[in-house]
Amino acid sequence: MALPYIILLTLTLIYHAAFTSSTFTPNTITLPLSPLLTKPQSSDPFHSLKLAASASLTRAHHLKHRLNAPSAATTQVYPKSYGGYSIDLNFGTPPQTSPFVLDTGSSLVWFPCTSRYLCSHCLFPNIDPTKIPTFIPKNSSTSRLLGCKNPKCGYLFGSDLQSRCPQCKPDSQNCSLTCPPYIIQYGLGSTAGFLLLDNLNFPEKIVPQFLVGCSILSIRQPSGIAGFGRGQESLPAQMALKRFSYCLLSHNFDDSTENSDLVLQISSTGDTKTNGLSYTPFHPNPSANNPAFLEYYYLSLRKVIVGGKNVKIPLSFLEPGSDGNGGTIVDSGSTFTFMERPAYDLVVKEFVKQLGNYSRAEDVEAQSGLGPCFNISGAKTVNFPKFTLQFKGGAKMTLPVENYFSLIDDSEVVCLTIVSDGGAGPATTSGPAIILGNYQQQNFHIEYDLENERFGFGPQSCKRKT
Repeated sequence: MALPYIILLTLTLIYHAAFTSSTFTPNTITLPLSPLLTKPQSSDPFHSLKLAASASLTRAHHLKHRLNAPSAATTQVYPKSYGGYSIDLNFGTPPQTSPFVLDTGSSLVWFPCTSRYLCSHCLFPNIDPTKIPTFIPKNSSTSRLLGCKNPKCGYLFGSDLQSRCPQCKPDSQNCSLTCPPYIIQYGLGSTAGFLLLDNLNFPEKIVPQFLVGCSILSIRQPSGIAGFGRGQESLPAQMALKRFSYCLLSHNFDDSTENSDLVLQISSTGDTKTNGLSYTPFHPNPSANNPAFLEYYYLSLRKVIVGGKNVKIPLSFLEPGSDGNGGTIVDSGSTFTFMERPAYDLVVKEFVKQLGNYSRAEDVEAQSGLGPCFNISGAKTVNFPKFTLQFKGGAKMTLPVENYFSLIDDSEVVCLTIVSDGGAGPATTSGPAIILGNYQQQNFHIEYDLENERFGFGPQSCKRKT
């Protein structure tokens, strides 16, 4: 029996058990944001880095090979143990609070749902799979299952009514069939459930009939996901945001209580630019056969500069072709930046050349999953080459050293925190060739200006002033 069929059958059985039983409009909403990576509980000092490197590669493979399938508000963003950043959102009446991974590389917003929620392979540090917070639909007076004829069902299952409502007669006006169960694949796992409509609650704003996934089964997903991609089902699309921005605290590979802000801009600010930010236009999404690529935020990367030296990466890697392959995207759900092997090799070659005075720590490379790594033992100071990404329009993102080199425990070894696949790699690529991860976005004010189709960034300490 095929696994998807088993999942759908199980969902149907759980569904029958689980689902029986004045508004302010501020301009902005601000939410807290924190990282998702944990201090290793084992004695292996390479555990967290290797986990993050492996997760980044798996995430990159997923993004590259997807299958078809107030003026503002503020909330906090928390760093977490599995390589991302988390926000808390309140759904239902009365509100129930759930944590979500902030993910600009996908679109559906979903939470662990019902008292029967099951998460397989969720033994992450600091995570007890039996105690993952779940949303209980029957405890919300505003929670409703989504009907198959509701246009929002088409966000995931397409515009063809008959294909998603196979048991409804075309001319039926009273079809009560629900929207089909969903199964979504991620880089490190998957989730499956039913679609709900419920209130999304902020302190001074309620978003009624917000489409949200009620996941009942998941694999390697210890938290819900808040999709901030370009799909119709994403949080920015459903809230009609004009822009959103965040500032990511540095990863300390722990579940810190420190947080920074995610700002959701609801009303138009015209062409106003934020002070201190440089801007580059979003690159048009490729019109390829794979609609998954339409969810991503593509950037026009022009140059990768190491120590003042322009690394001559072919344009086919920097920008997508008409077939949808190649190009650069920005993804808050990836930990380390990914580069397709030919581009990665060129960047590594330049770092190795400019750090030629230091020996390679190949044993650490094997243990950490990162590379190249250099032994800096005995060096009083190390002059690391500057690492700069230059975008269309001249905007330059010059990264602080800690955003692209990591000191491995107390071993006096530093490793480059950019990853690639293990093979030699062909000259061509499938899907995005470069994925700008959250590790490289640390301590930058990052802005997605959806109204003006541009990406803004500027260096900024994300720690709150005391």
